Amino acid sequence: MAKSNDNGKWLELGRVVATPGALQALSEAGQTPAELLTRHQGGDWGVVPEEDKNLNDKALDEGLRVLSAYNLRTGVKVWVITEWDRSATTLLLPEEY
Repeated sequence: MAKSNDNGKWLELGRVVATPGALQALSEAGQTPAELLTRHQGGDWGVVPEEDKNLNDKALDEGLRVLSAYNLRTGVKVWVITEWDRSATTLLLPEEY
C-alpha cells in the first residue's frame, strides 16, 4: 500500500501493526487506524514539531524512519512509525515506545 504525498514521494507502510493501547484509544475516540495511516502515508505528519516534519520529508528520500503523531478526538496522542526499511508501520501510544 503506497500513496504519493505532497512531495510526490511514496511511503510504503509494510506490515501494519498496532499495540493494544493504541487500538483501545482509537476505539474510545471513535476513530480507525485507517484514518491515521492515510494521513501518515500521505505526508501529513500531524502534531510533530516543524523540525521533525522536515526530517520526515528528508526520510522519504533517504530511507530513514518516519514518525507521525496525531491527537485523537479524546486528546490522546497516537504515534505512527514506519521503519527505515519500510518493512513495518506501528501505531502506538508514546508511553508504549
